[in-house]
Amino acid sequence: MADKPHQNLAIIGHVDHGKSTLVGRLLFETGSVPEHIIEQHREEAASKGKSGFEFAYVMDNLAEERERGVTIDIAHQRFDTDKYYFTIVDTPGHRDFVKNMITGASQADHAILVVAADDGVAPQTREHVFLARTLGIETLIIAVNKMDVVDYSEDTYKQVKEEVQQLLGQVRFDSDDARFIPISAFEGDNISEHSDNMSWFDGPTVLEALNNLPEPSPPTDAPLRIPIQDVYTISGIGTVPVGRVETGIVKKGDNVVFMPSDAGGEVKTIEMHHEEVGEAGPGDNIGFNVRGVGKDDIRRGDVCGPADDPPSVAKTFKAQIVVMQHPSVITAGYTPVIHAHTSQVACTFESIDQKLDPSSGEVAEENPDFIKAGDAAIVTLRPQKPLSIEPSSEIAELGSFAIRDMGQTIAAGKVLEVYE
Repeated sequence: MADKPHQNLAIIGHVDHGKSTLVGRLLFETGSVPEHIIEQHREEAASKGKSGFEFAYVMDNLAEERERGVTIDIAHQRFDTDKYYFTIVDTPGHRDFVKNMITGASQADHAILVVAADDGVAPQTREHVFLARTLGIETLIIAVNKMDVVDYSEDTYKQVKEEVQQLLGQVRFDSDDARFIPISAFEGDNISEHSDNMSWFDGPTVLEALNNLPEPSPPTDAPLRIPIQDVYTISGIGTVPVGRVETGIVKKGDNVVFMPSDAGGEVKTIEMHHEEVGEAGPGDNIGFNVRGVGKDDIRRGDVCGPADDPPSVAKTFKAQIVVMQHPSVITAGYTPVIHAHTSQVACTFESIDQKLDPSSGEVAEENPDFIKAGDAAIVTLRPQKPLSIEPSSEIAELGSFAIRDMGQTIAAGKVLEVYE
C-alpha cells in the first residue's frame, strides 16, 4: 500500500480545545488538502458566522456538524510526513460521543492530546488521558494549543504543562515520553515550522515530533482479528464488512469466521482506501467481501478471524479494572455496558475477586464487598449476550475495554482470562 510505515494517530482532548482545527492544519501543511479547498471552507465558514472554523471544516464533512460546529463521528483521513503515513482517527470531544472516542482511541498507536492554553486541563482532558492510557496508546504528544490567545506567554505554557504532567502522573502515564509543544493550530505556529512568536521554545514542531514517533511493531504473529465497525451492502459486490485489522494478516481466498455471529466463508475481495488489495495487515482499515455471508448474518461488534482459529467468545471473563468515577459503590450484580473494540454489551459483575493497591498493583483485599472511584480491582464479568474478547496477554488489541453507565465512563480495564 505504501513504502512508508503506517501509524494510526488519535487526536484527543476536551471539546473546543482545537482538535479539528489542528487536524485540518496538519492535512493542509502536509499537502493533503489543497489551498483552494481551505479557501472554499473559509468562505463557507464566514457565511455561517463561524469565521476561523475553516481548518476544522476539513474534517467535519457532515453538514450537521458544520451547523453545530461540533465533531460527531470519527473521520479517517490520511496524511504523510517524511517518515510515516498517518491515518488520523479524529475523536469527538463531546461527552455524549465518548463511546465513539473509545472505539476511536482503541484503534490508535499514538495520540496527540490537545489542551487549550487559555483553559488548561478540563474534565474531558482527564477522561481522554485515562482512556488513552488504558487503551494502550503508546506515546502521547501534548499540543498546548491556542498560544495566540494567551499572547504566546511562556509562563502560561509552563503552567498548563505542569497541570498536564500532574494528570499524567495520576494515571501513571510515563510523562518522560510525553512530548510537550506550544502551538497555535489556527495561526500555524510550531506545526511544520518553528514559530518566531515563541523563540523561548527549543523543542520539536508537531511534524518533527510525529516523525520521531517509534515505529509500531506490527502484531502479525498473532492470529488474524478484525473487529467489525460497520456492515455495508455495495451494489455489484454484495455485503461488505468494514473494520481495522488489529492482528494477523488477511489474504484473498482465506477462510474466515465472524464471532459471535458464527457466520463464515471465503474472502473474495479486500479493499483499502478505495483500492483493491491482495492482502492486509495490522493497522489497515479495510472493507472486504466474504462469499456466502449476507448483511443479516453479521453485525458491528463481531470479530473476524481464521476459520481454524476462531476468535474466542466469553461466557464469563476475568479482568483487571480501574474505577474512574461512580456516584456510589460498585457491588456484585451491577450491570453496566462494556465497550470492547467495536462491540457494546451489557455485562454483570459476577464477583469482585480482589481489590488492588492502585499505586503498587499488590492485592489489598480478597473478595471485598464493594469497590468505588479510585479503586483498582480484579473482577469476574458475565456478558448478557455473546461477546468476542481476548486475554490482553495474548491479543492486547482485543483485550482492553471501557465500562460505561449513566452517560459516562465509569471504569476501564483489560481482560486477564476468558472462559468460553
